[in-house]
Amino acid sequence: MSALSILQPIHHPTFIHHKISVQVKRDDQIDKVISGNKWRKLKYNLLHAKAIGAEGIITFGGCFSNHIHACALACQQQQLSAIGIIRGEQDNQNNYTLAWAKHWGMQLSFVDRKTYRLRNQESYLQQLQQQFPDYLIVPEGGSNALALTGMAEVIAELNQQGEFDTLITPVGSGGTLAGLIFADKAQHELLGISVLKQDGYLEQQVNELLPEAAKSYRNWQVMNQFHRGGYAKFNPHDAQRIRSFAKSVGIDFEPVYSGKMILALLDLIEAGYFPAHQRIVLLHTGGLQGLAGMFERGILPQKDWPTLPVAPINQKSQSYG
Repeated sequence: MSALSILQPIHHPTFIHHKISVQVKRDDQIDKVISGNKWRKLKYNLLHAKAIGAEGIITFGGCFSNHIHACALACQQQQLSAIGIIRGEQDNQNNYTLAWAKHWGMQLSFVDRKTYRLRNQESYLQQLQQQFPDYLIVPEGGSNALALTGMAEVIAELNQQGEFDTLITPVGSGGTLAGLIFADKAQHELLGISVLKQDGYLEQQVNELLPEAAKSYRNWQVMNQFHRGGYAKFNPHDAQRIRSFAKSVGIDFEPVYSGKMILALLDLIEAGYFPAHQRIVLLHTGGLQGLAGMFERGILPQKDWPTLPVAPINQKSQSYG
């Protein structure tokens, strides 16, 4: 598993007006399906699973999880079994995300929200490990120490690709930002855009993931004011702004993760947060498969958004793009 994503300059009237330079690290192009930070966070987890002779991976996610979707295919490609502990009702098992996860061989185990909240508790994890002793347990979103190693490669690549002042990424579970902080060694300003409504939770998660040597770095922050109402929440105006920006720069973004980063960037520039001639890199963390669930639920109009990375399994009943 190896990849190098390109660094693509983008141009927009707001950038020109404020004399800001913006490039996008196109991690969404690493793989057609296992794209973005999901690919990077899974890379060393899967290599470790194979190195220790594990039969497979157990991991966690919601019914529309990018991580579950990516992990299912990645495990199939690496000839590892996969078990997904899914928060929600079994009625969702045939949605776009989970239908593909099953197709790629992932065994789905649906649990209620009360049980799902135990996913980070040691006693629950020990019980799960006893039940499946030959499986490696990977946290929700893939965020653990092994994920940091994968995310650190972003910084190594960027340092070879050019100079920049600020790196911006969406943040959902903390692993992506922690990996960037760990590798950057306080060279640049790192901004994490929280995609969920929280009060210090993500900062705590990032600090817990960081190795001791990186806990003293003060070049990063999680910005909590751009969540747009909470996880996976946005209004029609937000969606329209994201789609309009995507069309103007020729790169697709979705409104749960990367789209909120785009809106935050535009708002910060308009507010004068960045000085003139600031060189900004946006980390595109992929996740376009998540659009399918929004099409299925009527949250987004399918005709206005990009074609999905892979077609639905049942083309007769669903057609996206």
